[in-house]
Amino acid sequence: MATARERAREADLLRFGVEEISAVSPQPGEDADLAAEEARLGHSDTLRTAAEQAREALSSEQGSPDALAAVAAARGLLDGVRDHDPEAGELADRVAEVTYLLSDLAADVASYASRIETDPQRLAAVSERRAALTALTRKYGDTVDEVLGWGAQAATRLVELDSTDETIERLTAARTVLRSRLADLASALTDARSEAAGRLAAAVTDELGLLAMPDARLEVRVAQRATAAPGDPAHPPPDALLVGDRWLRFTRHGVDEVELLLAANTGSEPRPLHKGASGGELSRVMLAVEVCLAGTNPVPTFVFDEVDAGVGGAAAVEIGRRLAALARHAQVLVVTHLPQVAAFADRHVVVRKASDGSVTSSGLATLDDAGREQELSRMLAGLAGSDSALAHARELLEMAQNTQPPMVPDPSTDR
Repeated sequence: MATARERAREADLLRFGVEEISAVSPQPGEDADLAAEEARLGHSDTLRTAAEQAREALSSEQGSPDALAAVAAARGLLDGVRDHDPEAGELADRVAEVTYLLSDLAADVASYASRIETDPQRLAAVSERRAALTALTRKYGDTVDEVLGWGAQAATRLVELDSTDETIERLTAARTVLRSRLADLASALTDARSEAAGRLAAAVTDELGLLAMPDARLEVRVAQRATAAPGDPAHPPPDALLVGDRWLRFTRHGVDEVELLLAANTGSEPRPLHKGASGGELSRVMLAVEVCLAGTNPVPTFVFDEVDAGVGGAAAVEIGRRLAALARHAQVLVVTHLPQVAAFADRHVVVRKASDGSVTSSGLATLDDAGREQELSRMLAGLAGSDSALAHARELLEMAQNTQPPMVPDPSTDR
């Protein structure tokens, strides 16, 4: 009601202003033209007297000395000595040009003086018209042009206000249709997410079994957050959407809240990852998820910091294989202390420290094939120069190079 009252009040004010301007019907630039005309009419006697005296000074009708006579005398004097000096002749010609100009000017001044009339009635009409225009410029603009601009804007706004109710009804109906379509799309998206969540959970659980977490189980929960029904269903809150028979919170991503839960051991209840997983478990869950989503996830680079924490042996080899599989789709950076994982790397970079006795610095060095064998043997035996460790390192590298990385599972296909 308050909004409707404000619109009505605004419309009344605008309508009054438009009608007032229309009654006067000002023309563009009229105020400046009338001001000049009023000044001319108000001083007509003074202007006529000045023009007549100027004409008399240029070309006298009473036989008095005037400008034309003086110039003519000057021309005659110079013409009289033209034969004695060419320069005098040139000056005489220039004086002749002045004579012609003065003659034309005298005629124009005489014409101007004859056009000046005293017209009290016209002066009164102009003054009255200027007063009407001044009343408008006090309210709607500094000039008549600004008044006309305000009137045009007011007329446009009046059209908008007069059609506001119809516009509101039309937009409300359109919003109802759009919300209905949005609810259908949100419901379809929830169904698709729920179906994909089951496939992703199964795929990741299988991957965790290969990553030394045989009893772990991942659950992908797709839930919605309900909100109280609005008092007026025809005017729901902007963040509430009626899906089926429930009012749900929604965002640009839909009405769903997707959460990953992990049951790390048999019989344990699934808990959110940040509550139910250790650092090493969290890294392996991340690896399993990314391996399952490889090829569909646009992330260009992954960094795994000791994803192999707490594992060894065959499980470590399997982690290396899964990292190599992920590296087929993105850049993968891995920090590891296990040779079984490092053997699968395309490039092996080692961190080395150096000290000059006062300052210790760290640097990175990329190893060649021989360097990789030496580093892997050191990681295996904990000491350099062990022939058995070196042989084992070569065996690891050969195994990694000859092992084709497994194809990553595609959660979009039926299992």
